Amino acid sequence: MKKIIVAAMALGFATPALADFYILQDTGTKKCSIAQSPPIVSTQTVVNPNGAIYKTEQEATTAMKSAKACGAM
Repeated sequence: MKKIIVAAMALGFATPALADFYILQDTGTKKCSIAQSPPIVSTQTVVNPNGAIYKTEQEATTAMKSAKACGAM
């Protein structure tokens, strides 16, 4: 039983590391943001260049800075 609890705790701590990150744009304001899930409201759209899904928030942030839809020139 102890092993099951320890395994469940380890998986719980590892789960955030397995998260995907998306670049989302508010369709009204045109502002971009980073999220760990696809949009759930119709006023947001995914802006990930080339359909990319990023494994880290840093990757998504770097890509957002160069995305034309997010104001990069």
